[in-house]
Amino acid sequence: MAPTRKKSDGLLARVNFPLYALQMLTTRHVLVAGGGGSSKTGVANGFEIFELIFDGETFIAKEVMRHETGPKVVMNCATYYDNKNTYLVAGQESHCQLYKVAITVDKQTDNATPNGTIEQNNLRRRKGDSSKVDSNSNSSVKCLKFKFNAQDSIQTDFSEVEPIQRVVRISRCGKLMATGGTDGHIRLWHFPAIKLSLDIKAHTKELDDVDFSPNSKELVSVSKDGKALVWNVHNGKQIFNLTWNVPEGVKYLFKRCRKIRFNS
Repeated sequence: MAPTRKKSDGLLARVNFPLYALQMLTTRHVLVAGGGGSSKTGVANGFEIFELIFDGETFIAKEVMRHETGPKVVMNCATYYDNKNTYLVAGQESHCQLYKVAITVDKQTDNATPNGTIEQNNLRRRKGDSSKVDSNSNSSVKCLKFKFNAQDSIQTDFSEVEPIQRVVRISRCGKLMATGGTDGHIRLWHFPAIKLSLDIKAHTKELDDVDFSPNSKELVSVSKDGKALVWNVHNGKQIFNLTWNVPEGVKYLFKRCRKIRFNS
């Protein structure tokens, strides 16, 4: 008989709201976002931050903070760090909310950690070790604290039926932001000023994904209209229509795209 798999195998953390988006905020902090929507279901909307920690045997996720966004669920998001400031952009229904993230170092004092170890100067010592420190002494542990300061909120989708931002991306150079939604338009924005640069009527149906090329000069988009297109971000003109030979009798659609090196 095969061994019974524990339900906790591979589980990092649990949250009490539906998840729709995930981004790395730092090299070891993960942001997850989602919510129950605008209806009064009792399920909150917002995002949580978890710190990834290796305890010597496995990875665990420690909850750092939670930020609620009121009645607006976070469906998609992107982060960017410019060596000075950290930004988060979050798709909330038809709008995109910009946050400036303040990150500070906080020192916490803790005698003993829950896993039965004493920490001092970032070194772990087993209890009972001959070289351990006095258990009555306090050790200082550094951790990061996050504060999300809401900046501009702009409407990015104008569908007459149900305007929803489906995707948001920030270029690698950090100067442009792209949004796409149910109206089929790609809108390019100057970042972090969030001022409209280009409005491209790209697809006949809602967008599923967009992404910038590594040099931030082109953008690829995929939509429920079955097309995958490459665009020039400076003039909004189409460069390529990506096609492939679909096996006969089978229907395929492009769904996701990521950082492709284009040769235009």
